[in-house]
Order: sequence, then structure tokens, then C-alpha cells
Amino acid sequence: MYYGDETQVSEEGYVPYGWQHKEEDVAIESAKGSKINCFGILTRENQFKYKTTSETITSDFIIEQLDCFSFTIRKHTVIVLDNAKIHKSEKMKLMQQIWSKRNLFIFFLPPYSPHLNIIERLWKELKARWICPEDYKDDQSLYYALNLILNAIGGDLKINFNPMKINLI
Repeated sequence: MYYGDETQVSEEGYVPYGWQHKEEDVAIESAKGSKINCFGILTRENQFKYKTTSETITSDFIIEQLDCFSFTIRKHTVIVLDNAKIHKSEKMKLMQQIWSKRNLFIFFLPPYSPHLNIIERLWKELKARWICPEDYKDDQSLYYALNLILNAIGGDLKINFNPMKINLI
């Protein structure tokens, strides 16, 4: 089973939250510039496949990635996706019939349930921990760091999705 989703990394940086004292002025430098979009699929065992683009991710882009993937699988495979419009397009519905003949099946999560898609955790780690603040200094640094990170997922970079095991005495 794979979990799929898209994310965007941009020179604006990633600041999920922050705080400051009332009288304190705080500023975080950012640039409005280049963006890179990524579609990825991930298993609980950290098998990761991805494709990046500087273009907007469309239904056609997703179809192309899933179609290529469908030729590589050897057993029944399920990809979990959210309900984004690009995942639910008419073209996607037509392709699901073709993919099912190749043993690739699409499962859609209930609406408003990103917590059920484990790749969301990967995107958070990517933006909050693995990309460093200095990687945002210019678009070349950001693209270089992003590609290093994406290629290391499943190798040097892993996420433990297994629940903690408790030994009872």
C-alpha cells in the first residue's frame, strides 16, 4: 500500500507557527520566488517514489506518474489519495479502470482526514526538519537540498510509522 499526495516547496520558507513578546519586532527573511512542486507515493516501509516539477501539478501530471508506476508493480497495489479535484477528475476515473487491470487500485480517504495519509508526515519532516534555513538563500540551493533529501528518503532518511511496542512483564 502506498500513500500519495503533492506538496510545494518555495523560497518563502516554512514557518508553521511562531511567538514573540508584545514589544519585540521579529522578522524572518523570505523571498517570493521559485517554487517546486512534488508528487510522491510512500509506503510504511519508507519505499518512496516521487516526481518534481516547476509547473502546477494537474490531473494529467498525476495520471502520468501513476500510469508509469502501474507498469512497475508485480502484485495488487493500492494507492491512498485524498479528495483533491485533481485526484477525482473524469480522466482519473477512466484511468482507474485501466490501472485495475494492471493491479493498481486507488482508494480515496474520507473528506477532511489528512491525518490518515502518512505521506503528510513526510512532507512535514521535509519542510520542518530536513530542509535547513540556509537552504532557502536562493533557488539553486533550495533545489539542490530538496533533490538530495528526496533521493535520501528510504535510505539515510526514514520515518518510523510503526507504533511503539510495549513489553508487558
